[in-house]
Amino acid sequence: MATQAILFAVATDIHQDIMHDGPQRLEAFKDGANQAQVDMAVQLGDFCQPTPANRSFLAQWNALDLPRYNVLGNHDMDGGFTRQDTVAYMSMPGRYYSFNRKGWHCVVLDGNDPSEPPLEGYARGVAADQRAWLAADLQGTDLPVLIFIHQSLDRGEVDGDREVLDVLTAHNQAVGRRQIVAVFSGHHHLDYAVCIDGIWHVQINSMSNYWMGDNFMQVRYSPVIDAAFPYIKYTAPYRDPLYAIVHVEPDGSIHIEGVESQWVGPTPSELGYLQAHGQGLPLAGASLRPGIATCRLPPP
Repeated sequence: MATQAILFAVATDIHQDIMHDGPQRLEAFKDGANQAQVDMAVQLGDFCQPTPANRSFLAQWNALDLPRYNVLGNHDMDGGFTRQDTVAYMSMPGRYYSFNRKGWHCVVLDGNDPSEPPLEGYARGVAADQRAWLAADLQGTDLPVLIFIHQSLDRGEVDGDREVLDVLTAHNQAVGRRQIVAVFSGHHHLDYAVCIDGIWHVQINSMSNYWMGDNFMQVRYSPVIDAAFPYIKYTAPYRDPLYAIVHVEPDGSIHIEGVESQWVGPTPSELGYLQAHGQGLPLAGASLRPGIATCRLPPP
């Protein structure tokens, strides 16, 4: 099949189990995807825990009358669930898988492999068996490639990320063209794009909030909401749900149409978060703000 321009809606880090208004945010995403008449929708993880209480939320996502694709986020296994529990709950083909759409080969990776020794915090890795699968999967297609993963590969925080980047770079060099066009990720609740060896790495902001932690707690909604959803106060929520409509041309140029919003309650700056952590943002181009940049990324 000849490669065509592909249009897709992408959202990440909805955090249904943290936010009180996850269903309303998801509905706004669905409306935006339908209005844009996209070819597919992708959620990049931290969607919901695989519990009976979240069945209606998952059904809301499944009611989107478009091809829909899920990525495993680290919080999707909270509560003692396994990755296979979540894969089965969301009816995913596997922890990692690939599919073709409009002449594009799309690869979904699982960034939650454990490492040895274990990293502090959540498991975050792409293990050798998954990397071998990736290399073989890429060799099996002549189509241009888009990759989706929850954790970004460009920050040096995922075990095996350098090896994955080497697989991608070596593949493009072997075929003599920029077959792998872009990697889309979430997890960090930021929006930025960085080009590594001719491949765009695009970080999509959370649909819901930016996590700030214990030292910056602030009750953002009513006492009733705070009692039912106690983790919201550790975040700076976005008033509007954030998501992006992404248009990728056959030549590899990427146009991203984002959503702008405002903070609910005091901003991170007003609470002193930026003064304490602003220098810790991962890249000069990273933006801690309630929105996703609208931009055009040309072929390198």
